[in-house]
Amino acid sequence: MRDGNEAAAGAALLSWYDAQARVMPWRVGPADRAAGVRPDPYHVWLSEVMLQQTTVAAVRDYFRRFTARWPGVADLAAAEDGAVMAEWAGLGYYARARNLLKCARAVAAAGGRFPETAEGLRALPGIGPYTAAAVAAIAFDEPAVVVDGNVERVVARLWAVETPMPAAKPALIDRAGRLTPRRRPGDHAQAMMDLGATICTPRNPACALCPVSDFCAAKAQGIAAELPRKTPKPEKPTRFGLAYVAFAPDGGVLLERRPDKGLLGGMLGFPGSDWAETAPAPCPPLAADWTPLSHEVRHTFTHFHLRLRVFVAQTEGEGFTPKSEFSPAALPTVMRKVWDLAEAGALPRRGDAPAPRDI
Repeated sequence: MRDGNEAAAGAALLSWYDAQARVMPWRVGPADRAAGVRPDPYHVWLSEVMLQQTTVAAVRDYFRRFTARWPGVADLAAAEDGAVMAEWAGLGYYARARNLLKCARAVAAAGGRFPETAEGLRALPGIGPYTAAAVAAIAFDEPAVVVDGNVERVVARLWAVETPMPAAKPALIDRAGRLTPRRRPGDHAQAMMDLGATICTPRNPACALCPVSDFCAAKAQGIAAELPRKTPKPEKPTRFGLAYVAFAPDGGVLLERRPDKGLLGGMLGFPGSDWAETAPAPCPPLAADWTPLSHEVRHTFTHFHLRLRVFVAQTEGEGFTPKSEFSPAALPTVMRKVWDLAEAGALPRRGDAPAPRDI
């Protein structure tokens, strides 16, 4: 895009958004916004935290459940940590859930109102530059520069920025700032997100449908699908671990809550070893006749692949979670995989039919 065309491109983008804006449970659409309906800052903040590293499709039901159970920031602030972590299970990146509670409690302690500027929002626990800018723009119409992965892609193509990521980030932020209008900055931010998610997609961008294609330097050069360029990532390492699933005769299960800090912090899971670069030594949580399963659990995190060997046993002891209080849905995804494998391959429990074969 040539310098000086930012206003025209922005106007074309907003016209497209007025007609094509995605309907989302946390969003106030452009027609309602024009009629004076204001977004709920709590909804905007909650959705932005949930959407980090996660898709809109995955977040919709989580958002509805959260807002039904905790309708406002004060309700969330008063919630028990374990209840929030259980509702979050499956969304991943569990530090977000811990920071969600810290932030809600900070807002509640300050009177229950979110700061209305990106600078003020940055002072809250767990809110970084992107989230602060998004909430300030969408909820309070501050002309903050909102740059997520979708926006980076749109801007890289509009200006044909060929510097690989992440080195290109400062240039992309600068150009996104030039494009951000003082009028309707919240709608502009959401329009950029929608454009990147639905038309200016990572592969096979639909340039023929793009409202700003006439301004796009990458389209003119025939390189839109190649941008933004990325520095090759190193191959993910593999880590190994052990997980122990103990069944009580009455159907209870032995669980533990992981430390607050670290991966899966604060989440329920099964006892086991650390995750290391080599297979760890056995470390059962209690004395029992442990049986190793012939299959293993495989799971991929952001920075590494994980392979877990699973052991099962039927035993008795203290600290078992009663069957009536255990819900696999409250476990993080990797622990649900452990449970599914263990339940399928477990030894027969008292009163049970023979155990099914391994999966």
